[in-house]
Amino acid sequence: MANTREPILQPVSILSLRPTQMTVGIREVKEKRQQWREHKSKKKQGEFVGKHMIPVVLGPDERFYAVDHHHLARALHDEGVKDILVTVIGDLSMVERDAFWGVMDNKRWVYPYDAKGERRHFKDLPKSVADLKDDPFRSLAGELRRAGGFAKDTTPFSEFLWADFLRRHIPRKSIDEHFGKAMEKALELAKTHNAIYLPGWCGPASDD
Repeated sequence: MANTREPILQPVSILSLRPTQMTVGIREVKEKRQQWREHKSKKKQGEFVGKHMIPVVLGPDERFYAVDHHHLARALHDEGVKDILVTVIGDLSMVERDAFWGVMDNKRWVYPYDAKGERRHFKDLPKSVADLKDDPFRSLAGELRRAGGFAKDTTPFSEFLWADFLRRHIPRKSIDEHFGKAMEKALELAKTHNAIYLPGWCGPASDD
């Protein structure tokens, strides 16, 4: 049975949110910071926050665990925003603490992989959005989707799956020094049959 999304209209401290992933694409965070700055008035900023509530799961410790929109939460924090609105998509407050992360993993509400794409222990997850590390391949995957390299998909953490695919084919140095060229390579790779298993795949490229 699907969880009912329940908005929490009382603002929640951004730094109190517990991340369910280890990394973000800082390049994408910077873009969201720029979008925020374009909302100059308090009214527009309030409307923006109201339209972009963070989906969370309520844990057994009564904390909110963010299961999406980590880039937005980090961007708003970096812009000095203290509070955010959240919507509860799951209540696991009754789950025993030592079973909590296993349940989260089973529901695909956590992605404990580091900036090298390697799985880590749940205890290594950052305690706040301020501690999220940069994964340039996540930035590349996000830009690839916006460029039409693959379609938006409901698969949890789909852009991280694409990031890991790109990580195996493109040197990190290429992203750091020549992001445009890395994007060209990513667009080529996205149309190949090697990527057919990935969510939102739009290939193949024409043989003409």
